[in-house]
Amino acid sequence: MNHLKKQLLNNFCIITLNRPEVKNAFNAEMIQEITEMFTSIGNEENIKAVILKGEGTTFCAGADLNWMKSMIKYSYQENLLDSQKLWDMFAAIKNCSHPLIAQIHGAVFGGGLGILACCDYVIAEEKTKFCFSEVKLGLAPAVISSFILKKCADSFVRPMMISGEAFNAVSAQAMGLVHSIYQKNMPIEDIVNKFSDNGAEGMRESKKLLNALAETPHLNDHMRLTTEVISKLRMSDDAQFRLQKFLDKK
Repeated sequence: MNHLKKQLLNNFCIITLNRPEVKNAFNAEMIQEITEMFTSIGNEENIKAVILKGEGTTFCAGADLNWMKSMIKYSYQENLLDSQKLWDMFAAIKNCSHPLIAQIHGAVFGGGLGILACCDYVIAEEKTKFCFSEVKLGLAPAVISSFILKKCADSFVRPMMISGEAFNAVSAQAMGLVHSIYQKNMPIEDIVNKFSDNGAEGMRESKKLLNALAETPHLNDHMRLTTEVISKLRMSDDAQFRLQKFLDKK
């Protein structure tokens, strides 16, 4: 792949957005690569979690302006197909079966915020800047809005989406886009250590359950889903080993 880097560190898969020359802004090729990457790694059973980061000074500046320039002459159908591919990228990220942790820095603009909304845990450098910048170009944060509103309350993001006003990491945390704020130069090993003691199956099943509950409105279905998951996990080798180890300490 030309625009992504992938490496393994203690069963953690580290994916790096790798277009630093354009602040990791995505074009059609990068969108396809991200979609394929997150679709494929979901089937890799040796992975405990995925860490997503950006190369260079910025996590992601949203859409590549040169790519957007090429759309000026697109027909409605061509624009629709292009937008559907963007949706597929966000869906592939969100539906990845492994827990997804984003380590962000610099700036996150436009569609980059959609990527954050698809992650399970977001760690932001304290000076990171955020902006729903689409309205500045006469556009709307359309494709990302469904993913954003799954993560954040309407009343928090509506003024930011309509005004295009930049905001900081503290505000992003209040919205629910960011979950932890760190000072500059946090080693990737610190993130790995934060999650390494957790059971891989427990984290994966927790994510799967939360996704299912979010899409299931009926309480009776919630009872079925939750009781089935905990009953299955109680019988797993990993849980029984961990529980026995915990009990032996008492």
